[in-house]
Amino acid sequence: MNLAIDVAVTPYMNAQQLAFFSDRLITLKRETLGHIHAAQKRLGERLELNDDADLAQYEEQSRMAMRIVDRETRLLHKIDAALARIRAGEYGYCLESGEPIGIDRLLIRPTAEYCAEVKTQMEEKEKHYGKRR
Repeated sequence: MNLAIDVAVTPYMNAQQLAFFSDRLITLKRETLGHIHAAQKRLGERLELNDDADLAQYEEQSRMAMRIVDRETRLLHKIDAALARIRAGEYGYCLESGEPIGIDRLLIRPTAEYCAEVKTQMEEKEKHYGKRR
């Protein structure tokens, strides 16, 4: 049977798809927590710093680890929000328009909240009016 026909017949965000994305998000959450813990461990290590070059390298590595923790923590919030949308039966639909986000987009970014069209519009507004907070 042709894949295009199967996709057309299969309802969007059916139980199988929701289970797939739930598993994917849980795995991503586990990996993200691992990245955070590894970065925090690096931050907690006390090293013998014998000269200015060692100190400078340690400070740069610490800054990078803190950026990792910050970025991964934001991702954790997005993962938790996506899992909450799955539980609420709202996963896979654009928060702005209510339209389907699309399987292809969700495969690339399982935490996506907006369909590609709305996200593009938001990014255009950010370019013209500055980043929203």
